Amino acid sequence: MYHKLYQAFGPQYWWPGDTPFEVAVGAILTQNTNWRNVEKAIKKMKQQKMLSAKAIHEMPAAELALLIRPAGYFNIKAKRLKSFVGFLSNDFRGSMKRMKKDAMHPLREKLLNIHGIGPETADSILLYALEKPSFVIDAYTKRVLSRHKVMEHDRSYDDFQGLFHSTLQRDVQLFNEFHALFVQAGKTFCKRRVPLCDECPLDKWKAEDGIN
Repeated sequence: MYHKLYQAFGPQYWWPGDTPFEVAVGAILTQNTNWRNVEKAIKKMKQQKMLSAKAIHEMPAAELALLIRPAGYFNIKAKRLKSFVGFLSNDFRGSMKRMKKDAMHPLREKLLNIHGIGPETADSILLYALEKPSFVIDAYTKRVLSRHKVMEHDRSYDDFQGLFHSTLQRDVQLFNEFHALFVQAGKTFCKRRVPLCDECPLDKWKAEDGIN
């Protein structure tokens, strides 16, 4: 699946962001919205020089909410950003470099204890901001895998993640690229309502190899 997707789409250069902190902020802001809206919010934060742990920590939540308004659910996301930055400040003196030095599994548990951060967001921060091999499972990944009968859609997040962790080498670049390719496949062909199966490189691969 990986090779067919890579052959079809090429490298995805994901996750977009100039710094690990920006990537972590993007992972929180992208909850329940599309990336274009997140880009608008991050652009506003950069323009006003507010894209830093110190600035967000000191900024009133109401002011932060207005700044990230393009990302939607801005009051909720402002609280989540404040919670993340509070954790970053208290545990790692505001430094993503210090956070990166923590072991992956204990750090994941710490992230999951932060208000508003679930498994997908925690793993996005671990993989894309901190370069730790924790595979991200999102709606696109579950949809592609379930439609190709790899795993039932209603299986848990941990079950889906375990599939990758148990069968692939724990490689950051591989996990990064594979997840990004699932996202691209979901957006381009494996659409939620009207999938374009006849055009999908995975369906062509199955037909060529006689896979049912």
